[in-house]
Amino acid sequence: MTDIPTLIRATAQKVEQRLAALLPPQDAEPSATLHRAMRYSIFAGGKRIRPLLCLESAKACGGSEHTALNAACALETLHTYTLIHDDLPCMDNDDLRRGKPTNHKVFGEGMAVLAGDALLTEAFAMAARVPENERYGVRDYVGELARLTGSLFLVGGQALDLEGEGRPLSLREIRAIHLGKTAALIEASVRLGAMSAACSQQQLDSLSFYARNLGLAFQLIDDILDVTSSPEVLGKSIGKDEKAGKATYCALVGLEKARAEARTCTAQARAALNTFAESARTSLLNIADYLLQREF
Repeated sequence: MTDIPTLIRATAQKVEQRLAALLPPQDAEPSATLHRAMRYSIFAGGKRIRPLLCLESAKACGGSEHTALNAACALETLHTYTLIHDDLPCMDNDDLRRGKPTNHKVFGEGMAVLAGDALLTEAFAMAARVPENERYGVRDYVGELARLTGSLFLVGGQALDLEGEGRPLSLREIRAIHLGKTAALIEASVRLGAMSAACSQQQLDSLSFYARNLGLAFQLIDDILDVTSSPEVLGKSIGKDEKAGKATYCALVGLEKARAEARTCTAQARAALNTFAESARTSLLNIADYLLQREF
């Protein structure tokens, strides 16, 4: 049984050390303020779940942390950009993230936009530094990251989320939002990790199905915690969806059915790993179970 909390802490330490080396220093020209804003959000804490999934997917395919570490950093850098932009007044208008004031509350709205823009760009520079192998190269890594985090998936999901405010949505529409705004980045994490390990097409397909279902479960638990948790536990505001007039799975079917759906998605994610040897899939299975029970 993998000790997931210990693994999370160890992964976060490795990723943060590498991020500190990859990102421009906080006093770099031409704008020290911009670089402080970038580092403020990326080093504000967080469990580093996406980098964890990236590294563990690489291991499941016979690779190592060493070859996947730049990919893991790219995913966390891109994830942080999405958080900065999500918190802006024109989006979710939030004051708290990871237990600290949001970026625009500290640096101003304009600088927060630029910090997010810069982190997005840095993420692709990091992806371009992932070592090539006999199956995948820089073109594949960068293309994959762009595909899953652009207008067809992650950004598109956020657009659907905005367009859905203040009107009733079907479960199909809510699922489409979840697949875009949450599951796509989780899928990018496992795919880049697997590709860095020269995975086979079968391994890549299995991990993609695992990630999509894991992402759906992750967002369902997020929506549940938005109703049931507290800012002190989550490190961010709660009740945001209701205040914004967003239709959620919880609002449509209730908390118990939402929990049941999260369990179903987790079971489907676990089943997707049956093509892997038990020793290769154990960590990813345990991560899925841990995330289903999470309170953060």
